[in-house]
Amino acid sequence: VKMIIAPVIFLTVVTGIAGLGHLGELGRVAAKAFGYFLTVSTLALIVGLIVANVVQPGSGLHIAPAALDASHVADYAQKAHDQSLIGFLMGIIPDTLLSAIAKGEILQVLFVAILFGIALSLVGPRASPVLDLLETLTLVIFRLVAILMKAAPIGAFGAMAFTIGKFGVGALANLGGLILCFYLTSALFILVVLGLIARLSGFSILRLIAYLKDELLLVLGTSSSESALPNLMTKMEQAGCAKPVVGLVVPTGYSFNLDGTNIYMTLAALFIAQACDIDLSLGEQISLLLVAMISSKGAAGVTGAGFVTLAATLSIVPSVPVAGMALILGIDRFMSECRSLTNFIGNAVATVVVARWEGALDREKLAAALGGRDVRQG
Repeated sequence: VKMIIAPVIFLTVVTGIAGLGHLGELGRVAAKAFGYFLTVSTLALIVGLIVANVVQPGSGLHIAPAALDASHVADYAQKAHDQSLIGFLMGIIPDTLLSAIAKGEILQVLFVAILFGIALSLVGPRASPVLDLLETLTLVIFRLVAILMKAAPIGAFGAMAFTIGKFGVGALANLGGLILCFYLTSALFILVVLGLIARLSGFSILRLIAYLKDELLLVLGTSSSESALPNLMTKMEQAGCAKPVVGLVVPTGYSFNLDGTNIYMTLAALFIAQACDIDLSLGEQISLLLVAMISSKGAAGVTGAGFVTLAATLSIVPSVPVAGMALILGIDRFMSECRSLTNFIGNAVATVVVARWEGALDREKLAAALGGRDVRQG
């Protein structure tokens, strides 16, 4: 699945931008999407912060930071350094036009795709043959996705079997209060916050989850929301969201609208502080929140990305020791599934909401899709 993520993003973003018509429309859709991303992802950070202060899952451990073995988190700390703001800005520009797709770097692919799509729009009618070729390639790539998805259940089964085989069934049942707290907080965010947004937009969050159940199972098995990206884009179009909106909102949301990762970051950071008996003041917690708002943008929707993003945040906030991440390294895999599921559902909701704001939502198709009826054409 990973080998086709970059081509899918490039083709859908380019054809989506070219299909918008003029650049003013592109700017309007992008502004609405990023406004939504910033608002909802900040809400996720605040929810995680509130729950961590109320539940205090790390209190009572009384662990001395000096006694922690930080060697196991050294690689993550290095990746976190590379994911700093300067590293992020430098890393978004690829070496060549094709190297972004070759390396599969999502942000670089987005950067190239947006520029290429804008260039197509500026050329105008003379670029029609190129656009037709890209749209045909898109059909071919999505047919390839359909072929690969037939083997997805086997891969998901293998991933789940490996996790249970390595850590044991008992470990799954006794991971501790932090995992339980994180799962409950994520469920609360999905049902209450995203549920309210969905209700105000005229659809049910539970019906949307049911509509995407196959993709959610794939995300659960692979612990990566990226694995289901092509199918999410296809299903959002089938549910009545206009292709240009889907092509812009979904890929950018995978880097800038990570609700699950944001909840995890504030919850885990305060867990480490509480476990090490570090009492963070309100000002320090607000500073942590502001840093997390920046460091969480640009994270990939792949396994372990949330842990790297947490390292990036803690490396900037001196109050909480980065070495404290060793406390949660062993259970990060179990929280990764929940992060990915929350991120995935959050991006599905964002696509419908932005499409509705743009007047680019076919309500009949949406009602048919969420009602369980087949809305595919042809």
